[in-house]
Amino acid sequence: MPDVTALLLCEERNPPHDLLSALGHEGVAVELRTPAEVLGDSGGKERCAPDAEVLMAPAALPPHTVRAVSRRMGRSGRTPIVVVYAERDFAAVEPHVRVGHDYLVPPFLPSLVRMRLRNCSERTRMSRAIEEMEARAELLGYERELRIGREIQQGFLPESLPAPDGWDLDVRFRPARNVAGDFYDVFELANRRRLALVVADVCDKGVGAALFMALIRSLLRHTAEHSGLQSLVTAPASDATGSGRHGGVPVVGATPLMNAVSGTNGYLTRNHGGQGYFATLFFAVLDPATGNLVYINGGHNPPLLVPGEGGDPSALEPTGPAVGVIPDCAFALGHARIRPGDTLFVFTDGVSEARDAQGAFFGDDRVVRLLREPVPSGRALLERVESALREHSGDAEQHDDITMMAVHRTATVG
Repeated sequence: MPDVTALLLCEERNPPHDLLSALGHEGVAVELRTPAEVLGDSGGKERCAPDAEVLMAPAALPPHTVRAVSRRMGRSGRTPIVVVYAERDFAAVEPHVRVGHDYLVPPFLPSLVRMRLRNCSERTRMSRAIEEMEARAELLGYERELRIGREIQQGFLPESLPAPDGWDLDVRFRPARNVAGDFYDVFELANRRRLALVVADVCDKGVGAALFMALIRSLLRHTAEHSGLQSLVTAPASDATGSGRHGGVPVVGATPLMNAVSGTNGYLTRNHGGQGYFATLFFAVLDPATGNLVYINGGHNPPLLVPGEGGDPSALEPTGPAVGVIPDCAFALGHARIRPGDTLFVFTDGVSEARDAQGAFFGDDRVVRLLREPVPSGRALLERVESALREHSGDAEQHDDITMMAVHRTATVG
């Protein structure tokens, strides 16, 4: 058995001479150690555990001691084959056999030692091959479940975006993993006279965040679609020029908006507060005929309203906390107007916090700079930002989900 190494445990470095002779005859390189020398016990100084394929120990050693030595050797390499030997007290072999150790008993003839070690090696290889196949099958099953999870999650995202006359909507959605905590939604309200726009980011990533995302998305849409239309909270009149949260006239669509966000927050804090999940979100209701926008920003990155003539965009700041954190909290309504040529850019923090190979963030300032130049469409704006993100990140790993939505008004609709 060429190129085989064995660690021989013995309390006083006095293994059977005929066993050593048989191992030497078969070309097995042998190193002698006491258990204390390997484990560092009983005043012995721990040395580097040898990288040996075989661990041989007298049956008189307790099985737990032999297992401890085997684990110690496994820390620096592959766990060795364990073979115990007995010269006279054969009953001491039984406890070792019960825990899966193999054994040798006299006569320690070279041919018998060779066959026993070969059999041990073949059984170990087969056992390891089976373990690797089981691990591979488990991994494949896990990957299949993740693919199914992603397909289910994709079903929660709109297959296509509504396209009101005079408007151009586009979205980019890039999960950091197979499933995402980000989500977006666009759907019609008020007999198709209003458009609901949602971009949200569930804390954390992976399967747990994806499940929470599905719950929040379903609650928001269901509540909004089944709420009345007349607002109980007032917002600025339709000729407002900027964003604001001061009183005015009732806005159609404000009630579904308020009910959806407040109802979702109440459900989450009552039923899932202990799980530690929450979501930042921007939920707006757009009147495509006028460009008026009533919104709630629950702790989300402020969306940016880009003027059609170019220049600095204006931020739609938070009007309340993240959803799922504070029970019975008050959410205020914000208001803005998207004029012909303007574009509303909504995004998650995966954009501004995208990293390059050195770990540097893309940054909010860079996002603002990219939006200062006029664009002909929402798609053109997203392509500009997406190109800059690719250039910045290069081959660096994506650490967070990236979601971007652009709502561009192309013309005035009567």
